[in-house]
Amino acid sequence: MGDRLAVVAIGGNSLIKDRMHQEVRDQYIAAHETSQHVAAMIADGWDVVIGHGNGPQVGFILRRSELAAHELHEVPLDACGADSQGAIGYALAQNLQNVLRRRAMDRPVVAIVTQTEVAADDPAFTNPTKPIGSFMDDGEARRRRQQDGWDVVEDANRGWRRVVASPRPLRIVELDAIRSLLSAGVIVIGVGGGGIPVVADPDGDLQGVEAVIDKDLGCSLLARNLGAELFLISTSVEKVALNFGTPVERWVDHLSLAEARRYLAEGVHFAAGSMAPKIEAVIEYLENGGKHAIVTDTPNLARAVAGRTGTHFTVD
Repeated sequence: MGDRLAVVAIGGNSLIKDRMHQEVRDQYIAAHETSQHVAAMIADGWDVVIGHGNGPQVGFILRRSELAAHELHEVPLDACGADSQGAIGYALAQNLQNVLRRRAMDRPVVAIVTQTEVAADDPAFTNPTKPIGSFMDDGEARRRRQQDGWDVVEDANRGWRRVVASPRPLRIVELDAIRSLLSAGVIVIGVGGGGIPVVADPDGDLQGVEAVIDKDLGCSLLARNLGAELFLISTSVEKVALNFGTPVERWVDHLSLAEARRYLAEGVHFAAGSMAPKIEAVIEYLENGGKHAIVTDTPNLARAVAGRTGTHFTVD
């Protein structure tokens, strides 16, 4: 593992351009585009760990499971996370291997199905807020609550949806394996969807839980644990904006740690469930020894690393 290590967090939505391009082949093509930009970083001398979101993909798996429930068993949420990690990891790894080969760069790429330990008593488990799966009518929501113990909420008059906890990530279970692979010169894809949430029982045995982990917080934890020089979050915009979506919207090139804390606390600049968790992930990274974080969109990854675009975060 070299001195120039970057953890790159790619949004699950970046693999789905729009509603007309969300099939497996469409996502594979999008993964190819992303791999081109990551390969440019590798060519510039960076060692890279790629994290990715999986929200839309887990939603697809859950929907298929629901539609087939009259014939087949339904898929637990932790298994959905594992399934999506494998499929997205496959698409990214194969595409990145192909791109690197065409560049005459002999670097192996491995995708790791990653578990992330959370606390069994995390307060999020008593206040589940993360919507997953498809909409339900009143009868189905009532049945799921009574028979399966689901927490369900009414969503803006569009029907009912299941909600699950989003606990804070505490430990990357496969961290030592990731370190070993990096030391061997391997490009690693891991912590997909923030990692499969697991809890430890009193004997230390792990088991999956019905929850989801924020991808950016999971990647932030990985970046801190690895001592990454750079934490790079890929999202849908080239830069971060203050007062986003208002007449006084302002795109910013740089924020210090203190400024990021202040703007996040003001609660008006960054949308909850969108940009706010990314800023929180950046803050946690910088507060725990991180040096440099960037938020930008996927086509501008290489330009942002070169300092030509993106929003850059540093301690000072």
